[in-house]
Amino acid sequence: MIRNVVFVAPFPTDITMRFVRACSRLPDVRLLGVVHTPPAGDDARVYDDLVRVTDPLSVRDIIDAVEILKHRHGQPFRILGILEAMMVQLAQARAHFDVAGTPPEIADLFRDKARMKTALKAAGLPVARNRLIHSESDARSFAREAGFPIVLKPPAGMGARSTWRVNTVDELVRGVEGFGASEARPILGEEFLKGREFSFEMITIEGVPQLESISHYLPSCLEALENPWIQWCCMLPREIEGCEYDAARELARAAVKALGLTDGMTHMEWFQRPDGSLVIGEIAQRPPGANISTMTGLAHGVDLFHAWSRALVDGDFDGPWERKFAVGSAFLRGIGHGRVASVTGVHEVHEAVGKYIVEANLPAPGAHKNDGYEGDGYIIVRDPSTEVVKQVLQKIIETVRVHYIGD
Repeated sequence: MIRNVVFVAPFPTDITMRFVRACSRLPDVRLLGVVHTPPAGDDARVYDDLVRVTDPLSVRDIIDAVEILKHRHGQPFRILGILEAMMVQLAQARAHFDVAGTPPEIADLFRDKARMKTALKAAGLPVARNRLIHSESDARSFAREAGFPIVLKPPAGMGARSTWRVNTVDELVRGVEGFGASEARPILGEEFLKGREFSFEMITIEGVPQLESISHYLPSCLEALENPWIQWCCMLPREIEGCEYDAARELARAAVKALGLTDGMTHMEWFQRPDGSLVIGEIAQRPPGANISTMTGLAHGVDLFHAWSRALVDGDFDGPWERKFAVGSAFLRGIGHGRVASVTGVHEVHEAVGKYIVEANLPAPGAHKNDGYEGDGYIIVRDPSTEVVKQVLQKIIETVRVHYIGD
């Protein structure tokens, strides 16, 4: 029987299309797209049919598009997507069409960071002190409780995006005013978490963890955002089964259970404080960014995009798999603004550590500087030794330089 799988993928970015292609290769699947911009080139025919929408974040647009596809092909079997900003809308569309998958109330619990942290805290899990801030007086009160620095973010923020660290009362007041905090539009204030930052990825089917993976940010994502010249790294150590990560594993499993997710992939950011204690930053109901999906597959010698598709579409998993490698990404950025003028040090890196490189996307001359934390390009490396991967990443970020020219 042919299964109608609707994939809502507004824009054909490289990482999005890796997930889309994986779904298209599943047996007995008719892949139907809801897009703003259709894919081109080799991906032009990846969908069996598609509908274009004006506003892919509008649940009304999504439902209307799926209705058209239903009229053409029959009842949807699954309605999927990978973007965090769309998870609630996708859940609402599933509920509208009576399609299996995460329900709206669970999707909203993951999306609303204030509600999420309340639920995690109620389950006895460690989270950063936080408060919804509606006014300057709320902000000052929270500052007296939590102390500085404080992090300000939208309640429905994504990772470190739209996140600001404030260090003084004056900065706090300007931040609250800049966000336009009000009773109708509060912002989230959080204790600034200090220590080593990690993430924990998990694929869960019927409430049972099927795949677990850990990555380490070097330095933290917020520090990378605050310093757009830093060439930072994300590394997946090979050894994650020992006692070093037992507490993190228990924390991630308990968080997913507390938020009620039974099927899907989660990405939890967590910190190890200087005293060794662990605390949850936040958790998202989606695949991770920062090349972590690609690297998780490389660490296990499998196709993680296929594994995600099998879990979400088939409700099945082909593992468990041995974690055979350590893997890391060096994200390439430089000092300055404007357009990429040149990239130096690439030849030297290739000569010194080329045998460890498995994928590279170098900054394109002429491209505008990307001030996001993933930068203008990356180099992914792999080796059975975690220590070797650390050394190779260090060599890359010390050698490769991105140069810009002003517009």
